[in-house]
Amino acid sequence: MSTQPPTTAGQATPAGETAYDVVAIGRTGVDIYPLQHGVGLEKVRTFEKFLGGSATNVAVAATRHGHRTALITRTGHDAFGRYIHEALQDFGVDDRYVTAVDGPPTPVTFCEVFPPDDFPLYFYRYPAAPDLLVEPEEMPLDAIRDAGVYWSTVTGLSQEPSRAAHFRGWAARARRTHTVLDLDYRPMFWSDPAEASEQVGSALDHVTVAVGNREECEVAVGETDPQRAADALLERGVELAVVKQGPKGVLAATRDERVEVPPFPVEVVNGLGAGDAFGGALCHGLLEGWDLRRVLEFANVAGAIVASKLECSTAMPTSAEVEERLAGAHSPQGSRNPFAAVAEEAR
Repeated sequence: MSTQPPTTAGQATPAGETAYDVVAIGRTGVDIYPLQHGVGLEKVRTFEKFLGGSATNVAVAATRHGHRTALITRTGHDAFGRYIHEALQDFGVDDRYVTAVDGPPTPVTFCEVFPPDDFPLYFYRYPAAPDLLVEPEEMPLDAIRDAGVYWSTVTGLSQEPSRAAHFRGWAARARRTHTVLDLDYRPMFWSDPAEASEQVGSALDHVTVAVGNREECEVAVGETDPQRAADALLERGVELAVVKQGPKGVLAATRDERVEVPPFPVEVVNGLGAGDAFGGALCHGLLEGWDLRRVLEFANVAGAIVASKLECSTAMPTSAEVEERLAGAHSPQGSRNPFAAVAEEAR
């Protein structure tokens, strides 16, 4: 559990402390998830709240795998902002770069749950969410530069000053391995898909890993075919392209290797956190230096575990939990698993 008090986002890691394994920047907020499933929000009677936001969930997931992790984001000056700090500290994510901003409240997100593959999201982040108000001069450049993995998302490019802050962080990072861009394109955050494509195109010049599904790859490089999308991402200079293919599983490509793994069988409850669990597990595999197939299989199982539960952050598995599921899948009994396969990751 983090014992560091919240400070200004411009602070570097104090002298004497080791570099972070993972630094993530991006969305944070509170997920308000229904306890009644198969009905619209107008019919839901009770809800439960959880820590949420894609980058936040990735930071939590990486921490669950034993890594020293920090999050760069902003909240409102409100009770939900205080809740985010408490939740991050409970998970062990360093919250010293999470600061409050005057004005907009901490975002909340509602969802509807229609298993196995329909999870409509309703974002309350207007007119501007605090996590899009990270200022360039507040970026902890030393922490970003020295981290084993630096994780960003496309959503952070949708508005200023967050956009400029992201590019400042990448400039300091200087395309060091592993600099990851989650292609997390959400159309409601953009005025025009062409603007998103332009910004993602510029961002790809600064990262070494790109991760996204087929639709996100279309925004990024104009390709929905997984093989062509991977080729296009590699042509932009990334070292590793990861393309999620829905019911066909996941493709990962480098200049020397191409690996595909099928989806892991699971009974889906809520697919919204699967991609973030995949991301945290991907960070773990990259930091451990595993071969590409092992990284993908491990990340696939981590995502499936979270898809089998309602919540996101609190459902992030430990490495031991993932390895146990993997061992079961590789056993003779595992081949008779009765669960339905995860089709498309819904984030």
